[in-house]
Amino acid sequence: MIDLSAAHMESFLEMMSAERGAANNTLLSYERDLEDAYSFLKQRGVKPTEAASEDLRAYLAHLAQQGFKASSQARRLSALRQFYKFLYAEGLRTDDPTGVLDAPKKARALPKVLSIDDVSRLIGQAEIEAASADGDVIGRLRMHALIELLYATGMRVSELVALPASVLAQNGRFLVIRGKGNKERMVPLSHSAIRALQTYGAEMARDNAAQKTPPPESPWLFPSSGKAGYLPRQVFARDLKGLAARAGIRVAAISPHVLRHAFASHLLANGADLRAVQELLGHSDISTTQIYTHVLEERLHQLVQNHHPLAKQAKKQD
Repeated sequence: MIDLSAAHMESFLEMMSAERGAANNTLLSYERDLEDAYSFLKQRGVKPTEAASEDLRAYLAHLAQQGFKASSQARRLSALRQFYKFLYAEGLRTDDPTGVLDAPKKARALPKVLSIDDVSRLIGQAEIEAASADGDVIGRLRMHALIELLYATGMRVSELVALPASVLAQNGRFLVIRGKGNKERMVPLSHSAIRALQTYGAEMARDNAAQKTPPPESPWLFPSSGKAGYLPRQVFARDLKGLAARAGIRVAAISPHVLRHAFASHLLANGADLRAVQELLGHSDISTTQIYTHVLEERLHQLVQNHHPLAKQAKKQD
C-alpha cells in the first residue's frame, strides 16, 4: 500500500501557511520536526498516518535518550499534535494519538544561593560602611537596614521596599508583611536587623528635624522622590551589586532574590521544617517551596554519613 504520509505532511504545511499565516521559520521548524518523527516511525515499520499513541511515546523516549532537553521534546510533540489534529479534521484519521500524551516536564532550575560566609561578608561590609560618618550617612544606614531585613525575613524585594513607616514604631521581635494577594504573614526579626532598623530610623528623624523646612511625612519606611513614593526595587538591586563588589563577592551572583533564596536554604540546611519555610516565604503552595529540596537531600545525606552506625564503621575502616 502506498505511503501518502509525505504528501499529507506537505498538505499540513500548506494549510499552516495559507490558513494560519505561519511564518517561514515556523514552517521550517514544523517540517524538520515532522521529518524527524517520520524517519523514526519508518524504522519501526509504521506509517505516520497510522501511528498509535505508543509509537509516538516511543519517539519521545528516543528523543530523551538522545539527550534532547524537555523543551525540545515538547516542541516536537507540539508539531505532532498540530499534524494529527489536521489529519483528524480532514477525515484522514478517526482519532488523535497525541491526545493521551503528556508533555515532557521541564527540569526546574535550582535557585542561585550565596554561602553563609558570603552573606556574612556582605552584611559585614554594609555594617562597616554604615558606621562611617562621611557623605551619605542615611543612604548607607538604609542599605544596612535593607540587607539585614531581607536576610532576616526572606521577604520579596517588592515587599521590602514598600514597608510602611509604622514599622519603626513596633518594638516586638516580629514583623507583619503584606504579601501577594494582600495576604499578611508574620516573620521574626533578628537582633541585628532590629538594631539596623532602629539606627536608620533615628538618623532619618534627626535629619528631618535638622532641616529648616522638614519634608512632608512619608508613609513609607524607605521613602523616595519617585512616582511610587518608596525606594524603587531596581535602585536597591543596583546598590546591592555595588555593595557586593566592595565586599569581594562576584556581582553576577547577587540580587535581592538571591538573598531570599539564601534565607530559605540556610534555614533548611540548619534544620528548619519545609512547611515553616513555606510560611515565612509567603508561598501559597508547598510545591513552590520544594525547589529547595536539594538542600534537604544534602542534609539527609550528611545526617546518614555522620550518624548511621554502618557509615561510622566504614569511616573507621578507611
